[in-house]
Amino acid sequence: MIIYNVTVSIDENVREEWLNWMRAKHIPDVMNTGCFKECRISKVHGEEEGGFTYAIAYVCASEDLFNKYRDEHAEALQKEHTDRYEGKFAAFRTMLSVIDEFKS
Repeated sequence: MIIYNVTVSIDENVREEWLNWMRAKHIPDVMNTGCFKECRISKVHGEEEGGFTYAIAYVCASEDLFNKYRDEHAEALQKEHTDRYEGKFAAFRTMLSVIDEFKS
């Protein structure tokens, strides 16, 4: 299993609009690629002054599906986000391979 984590620090002046857009447009567009089976958006505590930070974790069944997303969909979806919020966010992306999972 792969977790594709996108961490975004967003300007406080557009935070609510960004969250609404992420929930209504961007995350559904990513999920509609068929490459991910679930997504969670979390607020990161301890933000920098003047901004808010969120982690969006997409869960993918395999590295092959993640590679398909990266090769066929990521560029256009990231461009749409950048064009809309340019200068108002900073983001970094991490691909994690799950090696063990524990549940209670």
